[in-house]
Amino acid sequence: MPASPSTARAINDRLALRFLRDEGPLTAGQLKTLTGLSRPTVADLVERLRHTGLVRVVGETGAQRRGPNAKLYGIVADRAHLAALDVRTDSVTVLVTDLLGTELARASTPMGEPDGKGTDGAEEAGPAVERAVALLERTVAEAGATRLHSVGIGAPGLIDPATGELRDSGGLPWWHRRLVAALQQRLTAAVQVENETNVAAIAEQREGAARGRDTFVLLWLGQGVGAALVLDGRLRRGASGGAGEIGFLPVPGTGGLPSATGCDGGFHALTGSAAIARLAARHGVAAEGGGTEPAGAAAVRAALAAGADGFLDELAGRIALGAAAVSAVLDPGCVVLGGEIGRAGGAALAARVEERLAGLSPLRTEVRAGALGGGAVLRGALLTVRDAAQEQLFAPEPR
Repeated sequence: MPASPSTARAINDRLALRFLRDEGPLTAGQLKTLTGLSRPTVADLVERLRHTGLVRVVGETGAQRRGPNAKLYGIVADRAHLAALDVRTDSVTVLVTDLLGTELARASTPMGEPDGKGTDGAEEAGPAVERAVALLERTVAEAGATRLHSVGIGAPGLIDPATGELRDSGGLPWWHRRLVAALQQRLTAAVQVENETNVAAIAEQREGAARGRDTFVLLWLGQGVGAALVLDGRLRRGASGGAGEIGFLPVPGTGGLPSATGCDGGFHALTGSAAIARLAARHGVAAEGGGTEPAGAAAVRAALAAGADGFLDELAGRIALGAAAVSAVLDPGCVVLGGEIGRAGGAALAARVEERLAGLSPLRTEVRAGALGGGAVLRGALLTVRDAAQEQLFAPEPR
């Protein structure tokens, strides 16, 4: 059945808007070439999009030809503003952009030690939540963002696949569990939350080490460990939102087993930042950390600079244990070592892990170093919320 005129117009509008987003300002003639639509159809849709406030004239072509220069049309980037949050257990970073993702303001604040855990921390959450909310409000004001449309959050913890809400998880500070709910109550903007490793995988796939891959696993190596599964082009969250909780994976060498309430005896005990720093110390690797960089990342950088092959080989063997389990079950073909530690190790650590993985699994698995490091969480949160906002706004009502 052919599309109705109104449906066809909506489809054409979205197509033109995507080209304007991806290619930058375009003339009506360029839109005609890119979309394959007729000149009258392009003229109608341009006028329609200008009427909705999504597109405006942003300049003229500089081509030397007879007659007037052609008008350049561009998306009205300040039609909506977006905010992305990277919520860690000990810090919050906020980024505010326009509708196209151009950065307008950025700020971070430490949140102190995550000492308010469990039921005893409920009363301590209030001041920390207020501090995080105030940071967002100040950054939005600094950006001059008067039209905050959506807020995207990347956070540790389980995201309920049915509701999209952050679930209470053991080991997280109380302020962290209450922040999303507080933002949803205080803001008129839409608030969406996703697991931090999942949004990091989105960023690495779109702009980093996993470009060109529709099936891969991101192994997050930062303060803690996690995994994100992208299979056949889709991010997989699992039945309860817990797919990728690789820190709980039982592995040899930890001296114990994980439990329902803690991953101290699991893969986390071998590859978390603190465990890597202890391993480095045993190998005599002196690392100077500081700021927000995990100690494990500083240790890896120091080891590479010093040529500490013993430490790097043992670390690669540890990482390969988790990668081998993932490879045996999912056969992703590619594992990206993400997070601050994955980026610090770079291609050298990735090559060592790939070599050891080849000895543990018959399934060939390429290992790549993440390109975005810890910044992948904030970038992924922005990409996610930008896509959702554009999907909503780029559907103007047909006239």
